[in-house]
Order: sequence, then C-alpha cells, then structure tokens
Amino acid sequence: MINFNGNIQDKAILTAENRSLNYGDALFETCKVTNNRIQFWEDHYFRLMASMRMLRMEIPMHFTLEFLETEIVKLTKTYSENTFRVKLLVFRNDGGLFTPETNAISYIITATALETTDFTIKKIYTVDLFKDYYTNSDLLNTLKTTNKLVNVLASIYAQENALDTCLLINEKKQITEGIAANIFMVNKNTITTPPLSSGCLKGIMRKQIIALIQQSEKYTIKEAPISPFDLQKADELFLSNSIVGIQPISNYRKKSFNNRVSEFLLKQLNSNLDH
Repeated sequence: MINFNGNIQDKAILTAENRSLNYGDALFETCKVTNNRIQFWEDHYFRLMASMRMLRMEIPMHFTLEFLETEIVKLTKTYSENTFRVKLLVFRNDGGLFTPETNAISYIITATALETTDFTIKKIYTVDLFKDYYTNSDLLNTLKTTNKLVNVLASIYAQENALDTCLLINEKKQITEGIAANIFMVNKNTITTPPLSSGCLKGIMRKQIIALIQQSEKYTIKEAPISPFDLQKADELFLSNSIVGIQPISNYRKKSFNNRVSEFLLKQLNSNLDH
C-alpha cells in the first residue's frame, strides 16, 4: 500500500512525463516509524521544507508538520507491523522540459516493515573507497534529491566486490560520506565528521549524533575535511543514518577497527528514542 496525495491505494499513478523520472526533479525523506511515532520528525520536516524552498518548489498551505505526520501514520496504520522504514517522496508536477510548467508538487509515501524497534549493530562491516566517480562539494549535494547515480554505481561496485558499502569522495579527494550514511572518525577523544561544505548529506542522524557528542564529557566533535589517508590512522570509524542509527566499520582495506565509541553513542541514542 502507498499514500498518493492523501489517498491510500495499491500503487501510484505516474505518467511518462513524471519529472522525478525524467529529470530527477524530486526530494525525499526517509524516516523510522515505531508504534505510529516518527523518530526525529521535526528535523525531517524542517529539512524537507528548506530543501523544497531551495529547489523552488511550491509548498502547499496545508503542507504543515501535523498534516504530513498524519498522512504518514495513516499509511503505517494499514499494516499489522509496528516498525517501518517510511519514504516520503515529493516531486514537481508534470509539464515542461528542463523548465517546468508548474512548481506545484505531488507526494508519495511508502512504508516497509522493519524487524527491530531499537537500533542495533552489525558486527562485521567491511568498506572501501569508491573512486570511479566523485560527488560535488556544493549545497545541492547536501539535499536528499533523487539525483543519486554516484550512489547507485557505488552500491553496484560494493556488491561486485563483496563489500557492505563504500565511502564516497568529492572532487577535492576528500571523504564525504557512505553510500547512504554520514561518516564519523574517532581519534582518541576527538570525533571528526566532514563539514557540509564538503558536499555531504545534511543528515538527520548526523545532527542527533553531533548533539550527543556535544553533551558528552568524554568526547569532542569537530567538523573538518577527512582524507583517505586519515582513515588509516583512525581508532574507529562509524556510519549513521535514520534507519540504522549507528553502524561501526569493522574493516577498511587491511585495517580493523573496534566499536567502543559507536556502542557508547548507540546506547545513548536508543535511550532517547520516542517509543
């Protein structure tokens, strides 16, 4: 089942002129929903609104925090499960070539059931760099748009090479993020994550983890560029997104890492979840 412009139905009705399909003219938010409660919903909503403004999409008057929350929960209530990965896709309506005929939008909400309520760690997680293509260090790359060919090709590369995921680099040869996650690097008591100016996603879970570190007396957070060489010197590496929470990297090339800091932060994160 999906929620298409407020209607619960078996499938969406999209035309061959759909701008998301033809031009990647769309944004999306991926949220974790547990017992009809959307985790970090305000952060997701305000990121979506800011992104729609950047892309010159027309925001309907009824597109409020409460309205979209109701529409998401309306869909999850049609299932018997209680924990979901929910995707809210917003796209400009049909019409035009590169220049749209309208800035009005439509939306689709989909839900996929998840097995666990709390965030859990996969113990063995092997990664490497994807160097065939680069991401761009600009503001557009910080948005969750449907322009994700580099991520798609990196995912195929990871699959072909028996990796769990890949790390992406920008045109300056700086580490920006994972395929579907932000990255954090631990050196002693300092935790570093790439700045938004590197072109990394303005992640919702990234924001939560930065806040957790700032509240901690054990660690300090730093937003600074990370080079591939820096990874080899790190004590620990971990990834984050709204669905997995925190996922430590166990192996990068020939180096293995512990997960002491990521387990500490994950425990704090789970204790803050709205069940």
